[in-house]
Amino acid sequence: MSNMLSFHSISPAKVLRGDKAWEKGKNLIPLISHRPILIGRSKATSKIREQIKIGLSRLGLKVISAELNHDCCEVDINRIQKLLINTNCDAVIAAGGGKVLDAGKLLANRLSLPCITIPTSAATCAGWTALSNIYSPDGAFIRDETLEACPSLLIFDHGFVRQAPPRTLASGIGDALAKWYEASATNTSSKDGLVQQALQMARVLRDQLFIDGLEAFQNPNSEAWVRVAEGCALTAGLIGGIGGSNCRTAAAHALHNGLTQLEFSDKSLHGEIVSFGILVQLHLEETIGNNQLASQARKQLIEFLQLLNLPTNLNDLRLDKIINQRLEEVCRFACKDESDIHKLPFNVNTDMLLEALKYSRKQEGLIDFRESIRGAKHLD
Repeated sequence: MSNMLSFHSISPAKVLRGDKAWEKGKNLIPLISHRPILIGRSKATSKIREQIKIGLSRLGLKVISAELNHDCCEVDINRIQKLLINTNCDAVIAAGGGKVLDAGKLLANRLSLPCITIPTSAATCAGWTALSNIYSPDGAFIRDETLEACPSLLIFDHGFVRQAPPRTLASGIGDALAKWYEASATNTSSKDGLVQQALQMARVLRDQLFIDGLEAFQNPNSEAWVRVAEGCALTAGLIGGIGGSNCRTAAAHALHNGLTQLEFSDKSLHGEIVSFGILVQLHLEETIGNNQLASQARKQLIEFLQLLNLPTNLNDLRLDKIINQRLEEVCRFACKDESDIHKLPFNVNTDMLLEALKYSRKQEGLIDFRESIRGAKHLD
């Protein structure tokens, strides 16, 4: 029996979810802060941020606004940190997509301030977690940073999130599916009870996404949308908290980190790249790990991803013209010594990953995904 000490930041102190969650949740913020800084980025969500600012001002709070110019990167963090200090802010409210939420959490963590996250899409579980991914100003992944705690308050307002394009929900589904495919590949022999329980949650989440994902993608007013959006933005974060650092990422996210080093003609979302990375990981499991079930799982997943307009090859990511030398640089980054790709139960090096990427250019026969889930609750 292992006696290894494990540290877990499992969840935000409080979570409010549902229609009009903001109207209820805003009344909790004066218990946390009197002078918060509100950060965001996208013009598409500026009206939501304005609604947040007006609502808090009516409660007597002095709200300072700041906008990111890039993804979560040190340039923006340092600039906003100076503004926060100079204006004596006592908390950070991050309202936006995953990179905005990561930036808010990172800023709050570095100054030991409370953080309140208000997701405006279900594209990631960043509003939940005690982790921030840090990028260069050009959007290249640099590293992740573990934080001291999850946010003090997460407000998941369905009305806010429904305003996001369907593409963001599809991206969230791709990112959330990785919880199962990555964690199950790296922890099947784990004797840790919490890890085993997190794996079962990841399996149930995967099945929920398979069953409800297409309807949720097509109809944001459906009950399926609620289950899927909350699964992507909330449950996925809980799984990572319960399972800990060994129950989060493997090859799919490692490849994502490598691919962000390239220049995209049309920038892909985090979960879009991760969903493609799952397919590459399954190919590695089949060809290197001798997992014969991986081929079937890959074919099932390809059909499902295509229903959601998620990428299944380099062409879908608009990277099919990238020369092999650049792809080798991607694979070298993904296979760095500290990369999570090495959590897989078999060795993967740059050449192996490069071959898997080349394979993704080929057309493959597909099975009918909808037939494959009919009458079956679990897909392995």
